[in-house]
Amino acid sequence: MNPITIEPGAVLGVLGGGQLGSMFASAAMRLGFRVAVWDPDPDAPAHRLAARSFPKPFSDRKAFDEFASLVAVVTYEWENVPAQLCEQLEQTISVRPSSGILRTIQNRLVQKNFLADGGFPVSRFVALKDPQNLKDALLQLGYPAICKTARSGYDGKGQWRIDESSNLSEIQESVRPSAQGGMEWIVESFVPFDRELSILVARGIDGQSVVYPLVENEHEEGILRTTIVPADVSPSVVKRAAELAHAVIRQMEGVGLFCIELFLLPGEALLINEVAPRPHNSGHYTLDACDPSQFEQQVRAVCGMPLGEPRLLSPAVMVNLIGADAETIKSDPECRALLNLPDTHLHLYGKRTIRPRRKMGHVTFLAEQRRTARDRALEFHRRLLQGARP
Repeated sequence: MNPITIEPGAVLGVLGGGQLGSMFASAAMRLGFRVAVWDPDPDAPAHRLAARSFPKPFSDRKAFDEFASLVAVVTYEWENVPAQLCEQLEQTISVRPSSGILRTIQNRLVQKNFLADGGFPVSRFVALKDPQNLKDALLQLGYPAICKTARSGYDGKGQWRIDESSNLSEIQESVRPSAQGGMEWIVESFVPFDRELSILVARGIDGQSVVYPLVENEHEEGILRTTIVPADVSPSVVKRAAELAHAVIRQMEGVGLFCIELFLLPGEALLINEVAPRPHNSGHYTLDACDPSQFEQQVRAVCGMPLGEPRLLSPAVMVNLIGADAETIKSDPECRALLNLPDTHLHLYGKRTIRPRRKMGHVTFLAEQRRTARDRALEFHRRLLQGARP
């Protein structure tokens, strides 16, 4: 058994105070830890659970000194926190996952090159440093293709699909506003996938790693809407996904919790889309359907505790609540009736402001049979869509 390097009662530092940070804080407190949250947004949900709250810019030197002197270890809930800040913290504190991993993952080009150089299966891609060279990139890759900002961008933001019929001049003009501060892009061959899959993997300080069940994801306008577990795929696909997850994080020498996003192609080939160095939206089902949850596993990994062997307690389907869905569940009688069904779990994130495309919460439907959970989730999703119509 591993020695516990961070003892209960210690303060764990988390950079970012959104719903992932909030759920991490809840898991940490159940294990006897306190949490310090650093997020520039004073209204970030995790601040309400923090033993110490730092609603200051990440550049604030006084906040840095206080935070660094308080915490025993640092993690983060979002890969767009400043890598330089993590590097500075690492001078005196362990940051898990490390700043080096964060730098690799923050830049899609660096990440994709890392995966390709390691022999992992990825789509064909080229770097783009000037939007004027987009045509040359497409000559190498062919159509259709996807152009993405190398940095930032999430939930479908900073991405442009390009078909033969697309107007390249218009796309170049759309891309150009993001060309600041040395911005670059990655152009990838469009992948004709059958399904989008993902798998959580945790790795401890001793190199032990464990994986969660493979899940199937469905997106709307680039935002995850539904996660189904277990994924309806063959045992060989499940086995290969797990092997990839273990191998990628071992190659990164990662410590913490990660999510590997995958494409399942016709013929059952797998390609890696992206790696997230943190809990993932597609893993929220673990709060109700797994032991331990992805957030408890994150706490265990970053503190040097023995990892829990994930157990799926029940098939599950998770549905995200996006934007005005948060109002629909209150006003629509059929939504409320579905939420009253047995083994239905509502999670709201405590965000005070509703905005389009903003994740406000999620609902997880559990059932003995995958089909039953799926049917309930589909009906719930249908009601949400009806509630969104004028």
